[in-house]
Amino acid sequence: MRMAAPQQVHVRAAPLARALRTRVAAATATATAAASASSPERALLGLSEPDLRQLAVDLGQQSYRGKQLHDLLYKSRAKQIQEFSHVPKVFREALVGAGWKVGRSPVHHAVTASDGTTKILLKLEDNRLIETVGIPVDDDKGPSRLTACVSSQVGCPLRCSFCATGKGGFARNLHAHEIVEQVLAIEETFQHRVTNVVFMGMGEPMLNLKSVLEAHRCLNKELKIGQRMITISTVGVPNTIKKLASHKLQSTLAVSLHAPNQKLRETIVPSAKSYPLEALMDDCKNYFLETGRRVSFEYTLLAGINDAKEHAEELAELLHTCGGGYHVNLIPYNPIQGSEYKRPYRKVVQAFVDALEARKITVSVRQTRGLDANAACGQLRNEFQKNPLLESSPSSEPNLVPA
Repeated sequence: MRMAAPQQVHVRAAPLARALRTRVAAATATATAAASASSPERALLGLSEPDLRQLAVDLGQQSYRGKQLHDLLYKSRAKQIQEFSHVPKVFREALVGAGWKVGRSPVHHAVTASDGTTKILLKLEDNRLIETVGIPVDDDKGPSRLTACVSSQVGCPLRCSFCATGKGGFARNLHAHEIVEQVLAIEETFQHRVTNVVFMGMGEPMLNLKSVLEAHRCLNKELKIGQRMITISTVGVPNTIKKLASHKLQSTLAVSLHAPNQKLRETIVPSAKSYPLEALMDDCKNYFLETGRRVSFEYTLLAGINDAKEHAEELAELLHTCGGGYHVNLIPYNPIQGSEYKRPYRKVVQAFVDALEARKITVSVRQTRGLDANAACGQLRNEFQKNPLLESSPSSEPNLVPA
């Protein structure tokens, strides 16, 4: 959202780099204020067994009481401390008195598509709504795989032109337990264990990397979801891919490209102006060298915008220049209300696939799920949270400084 124009003053134009730094600094201040407006509650969800054992001792209990808390959180899935019937009343009262909560939010609304995809809106402590999506893959014996698509922020500050989440504005980062609870909500809805988690819901995970990594640890260690079953997606935030690589996770990094060149990418992904494609690809190359894990590239196909055979050829050349051997995940656009973009015809998608495969690029086409359930990121939330959230910046530039 742009601020009202000030009284005209004739000054010398600042260099582009200095102007960009000024806009990013303003965005950072706004995002910091939004985050501080909602201080994190003391949530038990997300804590490890050693953490819970120490908490029990700190509150005058024996260490094994922490193990009981761990079982109540991750096995019994208790939602309130009042449900902790296996621990003494005095312990429950001490937890409440110290300001602790389980950290679970109520389901505000849920809708299920004809293909079984279910989108859930959770109502957070500050009355914000976030989306999470459960995507089942069935065989003859029932669900064989259940993927939870989780959000990492309330809204998103990056405002990609085709995404409904950015149109709803940005409020704040999610805390780690608010990410973990999305997976639990999906499991309860489907009565089935979540096997895969993708950080592809609302928000830019790399702008909330601390909470994302904390949630990742909990999903892996406490909920026993294998690291290789977890994907962290990003549109690209400077300096964060290197930071993620330092943790040497076995999870997949998925980078949303959406265009094979810088000029086109800037029209689709505004934040690309602050992160040149060449630098992004260098970081992806170094990520592979650091972790041994190949990067997956997400590419949303927009009819008449980035779906031509020439775009596929240029994309293949880009990937070969940066080392090759990458995997491309094509995503035919999932239409949202009020967008000028359209979904490409099937034959156009196939021609794009053929052009990539002819140039030795491994490619897959993501099956579109939940079209009749507003399953595109941000759609359902925007229906219920009518008032726009706090914008990420008073300027036209998105916030590219991670929390």
